[in-house]
Amino acid sequence: MDDPRTLFDLTGRVACITGASSGLGRRVAKALAAAGAQVVGVARRAEALDDLKAEIGDKADTVVADIAERGQIGALVEQISAKFGAPDIVIHAAGVNTREAADDVTPQGWDTTLSLNLSAPFFLSQAMVPAMKKRGWGRIVNFASLQTIRAFPGGIAYGATKAGIGQLTRAMAEAWSPHGITANAIGPGFFPTELTQAVFDDPERAARNADQTCIRRNGRMEDIDGPILFLCSKASDYVTGQVLMVDGGFTAK
Repeated sequence: MDDPRTLFDLTGRVACITGASSGLGRRVAKALAAAGAQVVGVARRAEALDDLKAEIGDKADTVVADIAERGQIGALVEQISAKFGAPDIVIHAAGVNTREAADDVTPQGWDTTLSLNLSAPFFLSQAMVPAMKKRGWGRIVNFASLQTIRAFPGGIAYGATKAGIGQLTRAMAEAWSPHGITANAIGPGFFPTELTQAVFDDPERAARNADQTCIRRNGRMEDIDGPILFLCSKASDYVTGQVLMVDGGFTAK
């Protein structure tokens, strides 16, 4: 039997992470680089990406882009592939939550949410799949949410996209896994990120959320490391079309 620790070794792999300028996307980029991958972070904020690149070092590259600009996907993939080659791994961590109540949802808010949270992961993956097919190996990891399976106040547009991510993940697996490309999703619970800042700014609300988990605490950034390494590595060769909830058991209760 080979050393099982090698199952998680990403040496020689190239990973693209959207939303890498902050939060879980940034943490994912650092975790994959630590496991040996060359990483390309994509986001809109140049300064934050520069900080990420400086922190990781030579194994990192960054691309400033709005992934919701569908007409630029082809050019974006060329930029992403310029330094290290075409990615083997793509992780869709970019997202937005407008937090509009159902009666107050605007067409602009709805379209912005669907474009970034649901359309971008599909079209960017679609553009990267041909290179993965040639290698016979690839990893697509979408970011789901508690709202993939739960309804939260002010989350009708966001929840619709995250429920869609669940089905998108299964459909990607059906289409591309015969070519050696697995497609899975991670569904984070409450982690301290920019997207959940309003929750953590309210200590009572944060405590209530922690009490709703089986573990009785909210997520810490390091809690994402193991699940993402599993889904991006050889360790998950026979896992596809799944949504892995990393939520301390929030959705189990």
